[in-house]
Amino acid sequence: MPRAVFDYVDGAAGEETGLSLSRAAYRSYSFVPRVMRDVRDVDTSRTMLGKRSALPIVLGPTGFTRMMHHAGETAVAHAATDASVPYVLSTLGTTSIEELRSRVPHWDPWFQLYLWKDRGASHELLARVRESGCDVLVLTVDTPVGGLRLRDERNGLSIPPKLTPATLMDMAKYPRWWSNLLTTEPLEFATFRDSGGTVADLVDRVFEPSITTDDVEWLRGEWPGRLVIKGIQSLEDAVLARDLGADAVLLSNHGGRQVERGLPPIELLPGVVEALDAKTEVFVDGGVLSGADVLIAVALGATGVWLGRAYLYGLMAGGQAGVERVLSIFAKEISTNMRLIGVTSLDQLDGTYLSR
Repeated sequence: MPRAVFDYVDGAAGEETGLSLSRAAYRSYSFVPRVMRDVRDVDTSRTMLGKRSALPIVLGPTGFTRMMHHAGETAVAHAATDASVPYVLSTLGTTSIEELRSRVPHWDPWFQLYLWKDRGASHELLARVRESGCDVLVLTVDTPVGGLRLRDERNGLSIPPKLTPATLMDMAKYPRWWSNLLTTEPLEFATFRDSGGTVADLVDRVFEPSITTDDVEWLRGEWPGRLVIKGIQSLEDAVLARDLGADAVLLSNHGGRQVERGLPPIELLPGVVEALDAKTEVFVDGGVLSGADVLIAVALGATGVWLGRAYLYGLMAGGQAGVERVLSIFAKEISTNMRLIGVTSLDQLDGTYLSR
C-alpha cells in the first residue's frame, strides 16, 4: 500500500496516545480459566439488536473504504454476510447504500449517520436509508471537528488522492494499487460530492459541530427503527443517550482518531453496563485486535465488539478474501479461548473469568 493510505488506517490523533492506551487496556487483563468442563461444543453466537450473529462482532463503519482496496464496501459486505455478522455502511462510504444492496442482496443493512450542517440533506439521506430496508441506524456524535491526524497532514493525504509529483513517485513503488485506482470507478463519496483536502478539513466543512440533545430527539422522532449512539465516552452521556431513546450505545473513542488522550472505552464498560437497564445494549470498540480482546469485553458486560482497523488490514492485504481471513482468525481465537477458559456459551462469561 502507498504510505499515505496505510497511515490513514493505522494512524490516530496527535501522538496517538489514545490508541496505544486502548490496546494496553485489554492487555492489562488476564483470564482465570475453569478446567474439568465439557467444552467439546461451544456456541460463539450472540443476539445483537434483535438479530443473531455468528460472533459477538460488528464490522464497524469506515470512510473511504475503496481507497484501501478497489472492491471496498462490496468486499466487506460480502465477507460479513457470508460469516453471518453485521456490517455498518458509513456516511463517508465510497459505495451508496442502494448500490451495496444491489451488489450484496443478502446483506442486512446497518447504516452510520453523521448529521450535516445541511439538515435537508440529512433528511433526504434518512429517507434513502429507510427505503433501502435498513433497520439499524448508528448516529456518530464524537466529531464536532476533525481530530488532529498528523500522519495524514505529513503525508499530504487528500480525498480523493491527487496526482502530485509525490504521488507520481509513489506509483513506481505501488503500481498495482495505482492501476486499480485509475482503472476502476472514480474514488469519491457515495452520499455527497464535497471532497478535497484532508479528512479533518472535510469534517469541519460538512458536519454539524453544534449537535445537541434536541437534534437526537429530532432524529429519534424521524427514525422508526433501532438507534445506536456511537461515540459515548462517559457514564453520564451513556445514561443521557438511553434517556433520549437509544436502543444501544457504542462506547467509542473513534479508534483514538478524535480525542488524542481519551479514556479507553473498555475502562468505561463495567460502569455503563451496571448503570443502564438490560433493554439498552452496550457495545464497545477501540484497541481490539484479537478474539481474546473480544472475550474480555463480553466478560465485562458488552453485548458485542465493533472492529475497524482489524478488518481493514485484511481488506488492504487481500480484498474480500482478506476480510474473510480476519473473520476466520477471530472465530478460531474466540472458540479456542472459550474452550480453554471453560465456557460453552458467551452468556456464561462474566467478570469472575478475569483478573487484572
